[in-house]
Amino acid sequence: MKIKLEHNKKIYFASDQHFGAPTPKASKLREEKFIRWLDEIKSDAQVLFLMGDLFDFWHEWNHVIPKGYVRVLGKLAELKDSGVELFMFVGNHDLWMKNYFEEEIGCTVFFEKQYFEINGKNFLLAHGDGLGPGDKGYKRMKKLFTNPLAQWAFKWLHPDIAMKVAIYFSTKNKMISGEEDKEFLGEDKEFLIVYSKEKLKTENIDYFVYGHRHLPMVLDLKSNENEAKYVNLGDWISYFTYGEFQQDFELKIWE
Repeated sequence: MKIKLEHNKKIYFASDQHFGAPTPKASKLREEKFIRWLDEIKSDAQVLFLMGDLFDFWHEWNHVIPKGYVRVLGKLAELKDSGVELFMFVGNHDLWMKNYFEEEIGCTVFFEKQYFEINGKNFLLAHGDGLGPGDKGYKRMKKLFTNPLAQWAFKWLHPDIAMKVAIYFSTKNKMISGEEDKEFLGEDKEFLIVYSKEKLKTENIDYFVYGHRHLPMVLDLKSNENEAKYVNLGDWISYFTYGEFQQDFELKIWE
């Protein structure tokens, strides 16, 4: 997919808001901060990429969606109505999305990595979960969660029961605020960096942009004769970081 930036317009990226965690009341403060950021970028945003785990848990039934998040949903709809293009990647916490965001907000939803050409630069975009080596336990769990039969069985639970069970397990997930997210493990142990380097051997990519890892970072990668930038967007739990692209990619903190 190609995007040509208009004059004085920018592309924004944000990931891992995990709204709803650790409690709806505590989450509301972070939601309000995120909404202020959306208000700030509205004037010059051409495209907004939400790179996964907007919610700590999300599931859509045929006629029911999770309670709450009305201000976030309304603000995203407002941006879309004002002309901002919205793209959303599902993460490991909100991979049960169906058609609500596309039908109600007009947001394009992706379930797999995507390639974009933006102003002549090649981007590989993904939430990041399940990519690269290792993490076999999670990969097996993801197969279960995305299994049509398992999803069919879950949707027949009463939403009050289903949400209580799902939120319990979601808040137990260490990827929200685990100690392993606070330190850089080294290029040879960071699975998304390893994955990106392998891709760079055979593909012409200028920017790899991910969420999932929670630790904000921008690194220069080189593999064979190819060079690229690796970006992890951080989160809206501890860092409140976001990406901005106009002529080059910048990782910024929202104060």
